[in-house]
Amino acid sequence: MKLKFTALLLFLSSIIFAQNTAQDTTYWRIGGNSSLTFSQVSLTNWAAGGQNSVAINSNFSIFANRVKGRGKWENSMDLAYGLIKQGSVGFSKSDDLINLVSKYSYKVNKDNGKWFYSAIMDFRTQFYEGFDEEDNFISDFMAPGYLTIGLGISYDPSEQLSFSYKPLTGKFTFVRDQDLANAGAYGVDPAVFAADGVTVITPGSKSRAEFGSFFRAKYKNDIFESKLELFTGYTENQGEIDVNWQNALVMQLTKVMSMNVFTQLIYDQDIEIGVDDNDNGTLEEGEIKPRVQFKSVLGIGLTYKFGKQKPQ
Repeated sequence: MKLKFTALLLFLSSIIFAQNTAQDTTYWRIGGNSSLTFSQVSLTNWAAGGQNSVAINSNFSIFANRVKGRGKWENSMDLAYGLIKQGSVGFSKSDDLINLVSKYSYKVNKDNGKWFYSAIMDFRTQFYEGFDEEDNFISDFMAPGYLTIGLGISYDPSEQLSFSYKPLTGKFTFVRDQDLANAGAYGVDPAVFAADGVTVITPGSKSRAEFGSFFRAKYKNDIFESKLELFTGYTENQGEIDVNWQNALVMQLTKVMSMNVFTQLIYDQDIEIGVDDNDNGTLEEGEIKPRVQFKSVLGIGLTYKFGKQKPQ
């Protein structure tokens, strides 16, 4: 039952949280927004056919930025959760995200406010377990989980636009579910099995570490935000680039109503996805491989903004 109320709780919690964070301070700028969208299709004796459906999606974003002297500390948290029910089938997950980012920057020269030494920490995972179209268990909280920590430089030409390059970056992948770890999901080392293919001799690893470089570009204005992240390893998969590109458009229709469009494109060399390209009912050699992943969410519903959105 808690799954069905998660989306609503995310939206309501932002309203409660706002009461404590909307106040202005000398160096801090704190704010955020939340949205809740709902759709329903109900059919009775409908000659054209179709199925009843219910869908609900929620998003909650908050930031806390502190600027003092040559130092700048930027923090953000993005949460998303969605459920869909079609026909007689129960509710299933359509969206699930936890993303925490903290970045500290220090001006290279006090007379030049665009170049910074910087460090970044980016953590991503999800709330609950996930299943594929055949109802196979494929993910859960911290399975996978991603932690990226990097040191380098940043160039911030304006309040809305920033670029970061971290030549010293560690990317850590966590798969805390042992069954997924044994299968070698998300790039961790798989288990070693006995000749029967069932008995586990050596359990699969629950984590994986990579060392490489990380690039991040971010643009944000009043209604649109785009964030592109690129990672390439120095030793493993050298020359391959992992991509994570997120876009969010939030257009305010009234004081409490908005239209939201979210898209995300992912390409990760360590995530292999099986697709029956030949449409013969079986997965053949070469059909399980890294693929471009794409997600889009469109909704019209309730929205709430709070805090100090712009600097004075």
